[in-house]
Amino acid sequence: MKPPRSTTHRLHTAEPLRRTTFNRIFAAVYAAAILLLLSRHALEIKSLLLPNLASGSRFAVIFAMLISDVVLIFMWCTEQAYRMRPIRRKEFPENLKEMVREDEFPALDVFICTADPYKEPPLDVANTALSVLAYDYPAEKLAVYVSDDGGSQLTLFAFMEAAKFAAHWLPYCKKNGVLDRNPEAYFAKLGHDSHPISSEEIKKLKTMYNNMKLRIDIALEKGKVDEEFIKGEREREAFAKWTDGFTRRNHPTVIQILLNNAEDKDISGHSMPNLIYLSREKSKASPHQFKAGAQNALLRVSATMTNAPIILTLDCDMYSNDPQTPLRILCYFLGPEAQSNVAYVHCPQMFNGINKTDIYACENKFIFQINPRGYDGLLGPSYNGSCCFIRRRAFFGAPSSLESLEIPEIGPDHIPNGPIHSKEVLALAHHVSSCNYENKTNWGSKIGVRYGSLVEDYFTSFRMHTQGWRTNFCYPKRAPFLGNAPISLIGLLTQCKRWCLGLIEVGFSKYSPIIYGTPKLGIVMALAYSYLGFWCTWSIPITIYAFLPQLALLNGVSIFPKGCRFPLIGEGPMGTLPIRCGVTETWFLLYLFLVLGAYAQEYLDFSLEGGTFIRWWNYQRMWLIKGVTCYLFALAEYLLNCLNISTQGFNVTSKVLEDEQSKRYNEGIFEFGVPSPMFVSLTTAALVNLVSFIVGVVQVVTDTGKFEDLFMQIVLSGFVTLNAWPIYEAMVFRSDSGRIPTKTTVVSALLTLAFYKSASLIFSH
Repeated sequence: MKPPRSTTHRLHTAEPLRRTTFNRIFAAVYAAAILLLLSRHALEIKSLLLPNLASGSRFAVIFAMLISDVVLIFMWCTEQAYRMRPIRRKEFPENLKEMVREDEFPALDVFICTADPYKEPPLDVANTALSVLAYDYPAEKLAVYVSDDGGSQLTLFAFMEAAKFAAHWLPYCKKNGVLDRNPEAYFAKLGHDSHPISSEEIKKLKTMYNNMKLRIDIALEKGKVDEEFIKGEREREAFAKWTDGFTRRNHPTVIQILLNNAEDKDISGHSMPNLIYLSREKSKASPHQFKAGAQNALLRVSATMTNAPIILTLDCDMYSNDPQTPLRILCYFLGPEAQSNVAYVHCPQMFNGINKTDIYACENKFIFQINPRGYDGLLGPSYNGSCCFIRRRAFFGAPSSLESLEIPEIGPDHIPNGPIHSKEVLALAHHVSSCNYENKTNWGSKIGVRYGSLVEDYFTSFRMHTQGWRTNFCYPKRAPFLGNAPISLIGLLTQCKRWCLGLIEVGFSKYSPIIYGTPKLGIVMALAYSYLGFWCTWSIPITIYAFLPQLALLNGVSIFPKGCRFPLIGEGPMGTLPIRCGVTETWFLLYLFLVLGAYAQEYLDFSLEGGTFIRWWNYQRMWLIKGVTCYLFALAEYLLNCLNISTQGFNVTSKVLEDEQSKRYNEGIFEFGVPSPMFVSLTTAALVNLVSFIVGVVQVVTDTGKFEDLFMQIVLSGFVTLNAWPIYEAMVFRSDSGRIPTKTTVVSALLTLAFYKSASLIFSH
């Protein structure tokens, strides 16, 4: 749609990106090239079916290449979904108050989930909460709920400290127009940026924050909270309840109202938003559904207390970077242009602390920034679990029909009629957060966050879209939220493997985006969901192309096409394949176009969103690395789970010291310092490609007649070898604790030798 000529009194606009027409033309041309590729495969298969012409080994090679190309074609088709109608939106929050009075703003509940105080430091979680408590939003309409699934007194103590600090921090931010409302981020910048406020005021506030930080760090180091740190009647009462509850039962429900808008004032005399801590009841006899279960518990508990029509979900390390973000979001929920079927407005997940070249591609520019623009022109982006403002009503059925509830007090239309700390409200909140509450209800199936996948966010948004909801993408110039990215390779790969496993669970379930989604969403949006749902199938072509052509090259065998002029078997131990292609012939040009065309379009998308070439290079390098590690292991784990085979040993976490990791990461050095099965597959692929590249070069130097035959395989192995340089460096040239363990290198070398011996047998027959 075209933007209006005037933005006066408009709350938001949308316009197609200029590259839309180019994307569609290129897709048509590329699709024609794909048909030619498939025709080449058809000719290969036809020739192999002729009598006395093909051996089983040659058929297996061609069949493997066909499978890899079919998967590549399918994934390319799914990728085109976000290129068909990408749009750019713009909001005008300055017009909001001209249309809606501030007292008519909808209330906002913020959900923050945490589970482990040692993996998710309580101070970071507290800073996330402080950053949203300080939003430029009416305090009486804002409530922050923290779900602590670890039931840790360390997390509870950190939030008690944060509640006290908020009384000073919130008025300071609003008085001085501070943009960085995460205290840690704000004070870290003070030494670099000039500041107009008096140094005494800043110094006093920073000292207060450092003292709070010190108390939390001491408690974390000791594993408990010293009694001397528990001051004030409210704190002592809260800890008494926590201790009593965990003494009597294993993991009871603990609800603490740390800030009450009706009672608590900041140092300037203004009311503060609500801050509620929840540790829900758990039992080994009842499944707790991890983060999805925690969010559903928050949905019910918040309904009994504030029941805001808009909910912001945040990861515990993803803090607010712009206090005006809620006003931007209201531009989609309020005003004459607002659509009642908009389930949520998603903001991109963006990260600070990424090193200059982003060696691990942690920015995830395609997933969090580029693709959502494309999906926004369809039915809207999928839910990524954080940085999302969701209409509460969307959790309770389709836009036109409300699912029945077991009690009306937790429905989206319920109006809480008592103080949040009243006995009646707290009793109901405890009841709806009990471990057995969801038994024989629709929670997790038709209501709330959906169960059935490790990626509950993706699955929930898919179900919402199939019910008739649509979604929007809000991507202003200033990042609305910032978070922390992994600084170790194993941490990144383990996280990605978990995502891939959850996605493929949906992809092959009865809710498959292709089968279930196409009639409800249309083919383009179904393909958009399939791109993520079948994400880990990238491992099939990447793994085949990382090993098969290289093993053939080691045996001097060409497996790439060379044109229809030579339909007969050539010379050699295996015989060259029936259809072969020289460097100067037509089929080579087809392969060249398919490879370079895909890479060029990807780089164009990346660069137009502000990406640099070196970051794009690292992105495509990580795509190759993930293909033979987390994508491959996720697919293998899914298949083993289908066979009821345990895969517990697949999960490994890094034990390398964090300060060493951080130093190497900032210097752009890869971190491998942990023995992991994923590193075995990675180093094996690197060694196979290095050896095959060297052998291939030697072959064409000693016998120039082989140049045309082996050119494409030499280029392919050389390309992988170039990308694998950090792996060779970590195997041979490094001595720090982040190098590849010797055991991993030895095992990979033995596997490389085994692959070579096996390939020699296959290609010699």
